[in-house]
Amino acid sequence: MNNEVQNLSVDHDDIDLNTSGNDSFLTVLDARLSRRSMLRGGVGTAATAVLGTWGLTACGSDDDEPVTPVPAAPSAITSLAFAAVAKSRDDKVTVPVGYTAAPIYALGDPIVAGVAAYKNDGTDVDMDKRAGDHHDGMEYFGLAATGNAPDANNSERGLLAMNHEATSNADVRSFYLHANGGTVNPRPASEALKEIDIHGLSVVEVKKTNGQWAYVQAGALNRRVTPFTELQLSGPVRGNALVKTKYSVDGTKIRGTINNCGTGRTPWGTFLTGEENWAGYFTRSRAGHTTDNTIRGNDKSVASLNRYGVNQTASSRHGWETVPATGDAATDDRAARFFIGKTGASTDGTDDYRNELNGFGYIVEMDVFDKAVAVKKRTGLGRFAHESAAFGKVVASKPLAVYMGDDSRGEYIYKFVSTKTWNAADANPTNRITTGDAYLDTGKLYVAKFAADGTGTWIELNIANAAISGYATYAFADQADVLVNARLAADAVGATKMDRPEWCAVHPTTGEIYYTLTNNSNRSITVGAAQEVDAANPRAYDDLKNGANQGGNVNGHIIRMAETGGEAAALTFKWDVYLFGAQATPETVAEKPQLSTINISALTDDNDFSSPDGLWFSQNTGLCWIQTDDGAYTDATNCMMLVGVPGVVGDGAKTTLTYKDKTGVTTLRTVDTFVGKQPTATTLKRFLVGPVECELTGCTETPDGKTLFANIQHPGEGLSPADIGDPSKYKSHWPGNAGYQATAGNATSRPRSATIAITKNDGGRIGS
Repeated sequence: MNNEVQNLSVDHDDIDLNTSGNDSFLTVLDARLSRRSMLRGGVGTAATAVLGTWGLTACGSDDDEPVTPVPAAPSAITSLAFAAVAKSRDDKVTVPVGYTAAPIYALGDPIVAGVAAYKNDGTDVDMDKRAGDHHDGMEYFGLAATGNAPDANNSERGLLAMNHEATSNADVRSFYLHANGGTVNPRPASEALKEIDIHGLSVVEVKKTNGQWAYVQAGALNRRVTPFTELQLSGPVRGNALVKTKYSVDGTKIRGTINNCGTGRTPWGTFLTGEENWAGYFTRSRAGHTTDNTIRGNDKSVASLNRYGVNQTASSRHGWETVPATGDAATDDRAARFFIGKTGASTDGTDDYRNELNGFGYIVEMDVFDKAVAVKKRTGLGRFAHESAAFGKVVASKPLAVYMGDDSRGEYIYKFVSTKTWNAADANPTNRITTGDAYLDTGKLYVAKFAADGTGTWIELNIANAAISGYATYAFADQADVLVNARLAADAVGATKMDRPEWCAVHPTTGEIYYTLTNNSNRSITVGAAQEVDAANPRAYDDLKNGANQGGNVNGHIIRMAETGGEAAALTFKWDVYLFGAQATPETVAEKPQLSTINISALTDDNDFSSPDGLWFSQNTGLCWIQTDDGAYTDATNCMMLVGVPGVVGDGAKTTLTYKDKTGVTTLRTVDTFVGKQPTATTLKRFLVGPVECELTGCTETPDGKTLFANIQHPGEGLSPADIGDPSKYKSHWPGNAGYQATAGNATSRPRSATIAITKNDGGRIGS
């Protein structure tokens, strides 16, 4: 029997570009897992009862031998005292009793003196001097009480460095940004340039006065970095033939950064941001140029473009390249560069933008305290759909490790290990970006391969590897080529296809690495499928939403890893699954009721969730914050934030998932995996539920742990552009309906992405 159902996308970023033949454990799925590598019995009777009811059972072999229990990870807060927030579909932000959440910085807020207040009616201009759209990852940097010097301990004045990932759009247009909802192709220059400006980064001063947080419009360090800002290419790819363009004939610079998602903070005090789904902004398809593969001579650039999602018929996300080639938008190719078909006669691409795409997809470093220094793309960390960049534990005289994920279905988990070893004096350098040169431009890039016995291997992506230098699909020219085409290099070495690796975070005391695997509609129990279930990605099931089945790993999970010996440069690791997303109460799907819910972590109504995305550890409390970007469970609740008291890799059990047919009699497939210790009512709780159609993303705190900042992204994004003139049809009016800069009638305001500041009413630490 074919056990697949229609795969319904559960996320607008749910992209699958990995057509490699990597086995996803095809050669090891039948191997029995080690009986000594995990504790036995961690999945309790409650979970077993639920799974058994639905034909998906969790069990351990009776002859598993016990091992010495692993001690709990140290944490400043070990028990969550607040009352969990209930699931909600209300158009508001809900936090626990005893807490307050207030919007402080929203789309369009002016960050330069003299710029007018945001009218939020589609007529605003000067978007490069205002907060961008789709607030995403962010970091807090303390400022001295006066002046602009850093003060890592100041919890009442600081800088928020933030990503502005995207903008809500339908039919190409960014409808909320324009008075009439916008114009379809060809795009007017005024609309396109406005939309481009609201992408990128912002740095804004925030200050607490009389217990209330607000941003400072005239902050001296406030700034925007947009897709028009000149950035430097740094590291092994700088000057390579693959990044030479009409704008940068020597391949040393690029205009802007785009689709920035997760963030990171370096040990020397700079801001890191990842370029995620940047490929969708470009196209090589237009009238008269529908044979770009042939125009390129079907050279290897075609394989690269296809692997990164720009085949010769793919359209762009916003159609910016359709701006007429006249007027100020054409004078410097600001819009034209989003067309990356080969149009010039040169052999090296210096007379067109055929190589423009190769300048995107990196981790970007910025010094938030110095506007004069260059913002740099750190090419040594590889090119893919970057989410966050998390540093492993910093140890004197040891190299640094940076952990990263590639957010598309079936993509990979990576780490970069610096050549330079850590010098404590570099924690407070005189030049922060130069320090970044030393640690991030030279090192080794690795990709992860997960084994079925709860271990894994880091494989270096190096041109010296015969699997890479001899790869039949793509002929790598040099190490820079390997980094530009890291996905293809990872294909070549047989890395493990994962369920959309999103954010990663490192526990501040154990040094263990956590990754959110958001979901994967292509995961399958069918033997020989391109993305077959495996030990690290063991679920493929049906889930009901509004009467329709969703297939694959619908609700996602969080995997964690422990480096062998705790060493940043280790080549092996252990792993298990911290949590599996699921709904607490099963729903019956008529075709295959036994697969409708796989609540392996025994979640309850107080902590069930779907599609984990944002992930962050408090350096003050040790708590793990989880944020969702979900389309699968939104029939029951808006997206949310949860907080957990984490354990350690190995604190749970080996678990066998048994998939049966709809009769519940015939076994179709078994998959062994490793599951962390079940959460309890005091170790995992729902902390916040956001407004309608939003995503929760971005999390940071003040050094004292008493203020938590989080971002509400794209509330009410599901509007038809035709309804822009009818506020009664808006799905959300937040944050206007929360009183933020509300004018004539909260019920008529256009929704805006915004940052909220969360405090405890008694002045205590968040989560206590």
